[in-house]
Amino acid sequence: MPTASGARTLVVDCGGTGIKAGVLDQSGTLVTPRRRVETPYPCPTSVFVATIVELTREFGTWDRVSVGVPGVLRQGRVKHTPHFVTVAGPFSPQDPALVEEWRDFDVEAALAAALGAPVRAVNDAEMHGCAVIEGRGFEVVITLGTGFGFAMFEDGRLLPKIEMSAHLLRKGESYDERLGNLARARIGRERWNARVADAVYGLRWVLWWDRLYVGGGNARHLRVDLGADVTTVPNIAGLLGGIALWDGSSARLKGYAPRHSGELEPEPEPDL
Repeated sequence: MPTASGARTLVVDCGGTGIKAGVLDQSGTLVTPRRRVETPYPCPTSVFVATIVELTREFGTWDRVSVGVPGVLRQGRVKHTPHFVTVAGPFSPQDPALVEEWRDFDVEAALAAALGAPVRAVNDAEMHGCAVIEGRGFEVVITLGTGFGFAMFEDGRLLPKIEMSAHLLRKGESYDERLGNLARARIGRERWNARVADAVYGLRWVLWWDRLYVGGGNARHLRVDLGADVTTVPNIAGLLGGIALWDGSSARLKGYAPRHSGELEPEPEPDL
């Protein structure tokens, strides 16, 4: 493998509705186009792997691979994933056979064999956070997309995964159900913004972070001031964070300035 300074990293950001990928150099510059496909359903592990292989087929070569997957991963293995085990996509019924197939699925080993390079796999919000944290104090990352992503860092060190998305927020509904994309589409942007603000307010008194970062595809719909201790960041972080999984230093959103939540008009962002 080339030295870290010359390594090309294939980064794959897997979401409940879409899978995105690109190859980056060590500075965080994309050296291929970003590509996106709809997440296929049903999605057994073989289909998941085949979809990533096909998505990246025209990217040329890479030296290493970083993958973000929704759910709980430990040492590259899936303990729980909320979307890929459903019969027809996010929030549809779960297929017990898929739940069993995905449990303890070794993402790193399966994709290393299919892509021909070493793989590191973490939760997708954790990979997102690697691109935005400063590495000082207690930093929390929330991603607003198909569901509610969550990650925590202490002085730049990734802390054990907490599946906050499954926690009941209000009226017997989880963070995923209250703040996910289906809820935003159903109740409208204004009410959804109010829900996000309420969730951040409540979590602030529980977690006492030094800095909260809010990203994900739906962060661009925020029109509410979440507080001076909150920074909104663009969805490209989901790819840029893949570099830090290997060398411990983030691409730092090069060319994509973070935005404090008080600046209510979000910067334009491409559909990934």
